[in-house]
Amino acid sequence: MSELKTPYERIGGEVAVRKLCQTFYQIMCNTEQTSIIRALHPSNIQISEEKLFLFLTGWLGGPPLYTDLYGHPRLRARHLPFSIGVEERDQWLYCMAQALKTMDIDELFAQQLMASFVQTADFMRNRPEA
Repeated sequence: MSELKTPYERIGGEVAVRKLCQTFYQIMCNTEQTSIIRALHPSNIQISEEKLFLFLTGWLGGPPLYTDLYGHPRLRARHLPFSIGVEERDQWLYCMAQALKTMDIDELFAQQLMASFVQTADFMRNRPEA
């Protein structure tokens, strides 16, 4: 009987999470349709990429790198300075969906991850929609 693996282990550990984050931000930076969320980030995207890597590592069940450095993620509170509505959420999800497609992971696992990302991204919305 094999041990149950964490999502972190299933995705491929540190190397895979780093690749996912790099691909996510490459897509964000190079896709015209994601210009709104790109504008919410600093011109030097490396800090954002590293923070996403640190956060996702722990979120997926790996080492708690983000919390070790910055404390509790408080995702919604940390995103409050940015106006996030449906369009921003959808642009973020587009980047993550495209990045996940580049990963060598099981399709069902990718769908499960996307479902969790959808819930989390929707929770980040902080602007009322007309």
